[in-house]
Amino acid sequence: MKIFAISDLHISTNTDKPMDVFGGKWVGYLEKIYADWQEKVKDEDVVLIGGDISWAMNIDDAKEDIATFSSLKGKKILIKGNHDYWWSGIGKVRDMLPENVFALQNDAIRLKEGYVICGSRLWSVPGSPDFTEQDEKIYKRETERLRLSLTTAKSMMQEGDKLIALIHYPPFNVRREPTLFTELFEEYGVNSVIYGHLHGRDVRADKLVVKNGIKYYLTSCDQVDNQLVEIE
Repeated sequence: MKIFAISDLHISTNTDKPMDVFGGKWVGYLEKIYADWQEKVKDEDVVLIGGDISWAMNIDDAKEDIATFSSLKGKKILIKGNHDYWWSGIGKVRDMLPENVFALQNDAIRLKEGYVICGSRLWSVPGSPDFTEQDEKIYKRETERLRLSLTTAKSMMQEGDKLIALIHYPPFNVRREPTLFTELFEEYGVNSVIYGHLHGRDVRADKLVVKNGIKYYLTSCDQVDNQLVEIE
């Protein structure tokens, strides 16, 4: 089994939100992602999707967006992004998902192949542009949600398991300074972290950062040339 990741698909089947207005990398981007997906992924593999999945405003429209990739190869595991307005409650989301798609929200899932995947959205971190007092409050709240996710993951782990955290927001600022998020990843022994959210030509971020033994993978689709990233 292999694990791949991609994020920020921003699908808009029933919503007038064309992504190509943001530049050439977004022209035909979903077709490129899906073609790469079908070439790389086998039925027994897993694809992690790090949020901002759909522009839909309600769960019915989001269901149609998710259908665009649910029939592709592999098991899919999703996390909520800041633009996933349709994601109003984890129970409703899980009820509408196909059998081979699973949603995480401040909890975890264990794969029989020896991986535990935990997931939480997170938020902006101190040192980010325009970080406000209100951001500080949400940052601390999201820290507790991440702790809940990691605690659940730890309770599932068996000897030899690897722990992967699937999040949406980057867990550190552009200077990669320690945050409450990165401290939790280190405390709980996370092996890899997958995140997205960052877009555009001027993004100051590397696709892979290794910090205190943890691999941090940036998987925003426009930053990885609309190709799935294999998680080592």
